[in-house]
Amino acid sequence: MTPTGKARTAIVIGGGIAGPVAAMALHRAGIEATVYEAYDSTADGTGGGMTIAPNGQNALDAIGAGDLVRSIGTPVTAMGLRSWTGKPLARFAPPSRLPAQQFVWRADLYRAIYDEAERRSVPFQHGKRLTGATETGSGVTAHFADGTQAGADILIGADGIRSTVRPLIDPAAPQPNYAGLVCFGARMSQSGLPSTDGVMYMCFGKRAFFGYQVFDDSSAVWFVNLPRVLPMTVAEAQAIGAKEWMLTLKSAFADDRTPALEMIGRTDPGQLLITGPMENMPRVPTWTRGRMTLIGDAAHAASSSSGQGASIATESAVELALCLRDLPYDQAFSTYEELRRPRVERIIRLGARTNGNKTAGPVGRALRDLLMPVAMKLVNPEKTAWQFDHHIDWDAKAAPLTS
Repeated sequence: MTPTGKARTAIVIGGGIAGPVAAMALHRAGIEATVYEAYDSTADGTGGGMTIAPNGQNALDAIGAGDLVRSIGTPVTAMGLRSWTGKPLARFAPPSRLPAQQFVWRADLYRAIYDEAERRSVPFQHGKRLTGATETGSGVTAHFADGTQAGADILIGADGIRSTVRPLIDPAAPQPNYAGLVCFGARMSQSGLPSTDGVMYMCFGKRAFFGYQVFDDSSAVWFVNLPRVLPMTVAEAQAIGAKEWMLTLKSAFADDRTPALEMIGRTDPGQLLITGPMENMPRVPTWTRGRMTLIGDAAHAASSSSGQGASIATESAVELALCLRDLPYDQAFSTYEELRRPRVERIIRLGARTNGNKTAGPVGRALRDLLMPVAMKLVNPEKTAWQFDHHIDWDAKAAPLTS
């Protein structure tokens, strides 16, 4: 361990998406990083779908891993917003100069990133549930529930919205709160519907939100955000069972003139993904303490409504590695936060506004459907390009933003 100066070794807590990406970026920066994952096995086959935005692809390209997404993804050329009547409300897409968003299944993305990290000789340790960390003048030691420990120059918390590292950094750190929505999804091998030609449609139903895309071979994906006042855990949602939830979902979309009812009706209950409550993460005031810092959802959890969660987590993983490559760890941490915080918090605010539209009551729904088409006509696409057009130059030298 180094008492001062640049970090040469790192403990990465969390083996989901952000953790392995951070470890690959750190290895590329010349820093030995090991990923410690709480679960005994890999997370194969778990999770729903997501989009990786152009900026997320760019972040992966910076470490030579962008093709991982493009090889497993399906392009999403635009997002189309519709009301419960099927009326078009808006249509938006990244500027044409940027690559298309890619729809991926989380399980496929996880496996691709995990395999690539192993190929690059990133060590993984499973069954390592963090219980605490202690710092000395020369490093940090992670303590695990199995009685083992590990030491390195720095420790990075990439352990998600329910991070164990976050309260170690700040005991008063906020916890996630329920967003008023329970989430579901499904993959259809044959939808019986025509292709949406690369457009993913988002339908603001009378009682729930429905998103879908039909691919060229008639396979499809759909997902639902169902308003529910009382919060429930993932386990509680799954305990209700797919058959019961399918009846609830059919009832929720019974009056809507969108493909929701048809697609849900053609889905076998065994294919239903019950992903559970959507949660919001309040602003995390402290990302760093001493030799520990946070990335991804542990620091800045964006709502799935933003379509940016995995992308900004990837950006942060890569930009932190760049800062650590070029600066002493303490300067690197502060520079990383100065670079990242304004951007990610702006994206999180956009997602929060979208969540508000999903839970709108009758009056709010009527106003939204009336005003959104007018508002979108006044929006210059280039003014929203900032969230997609974010380039990370791996060859550029990191420097403190403030003295």
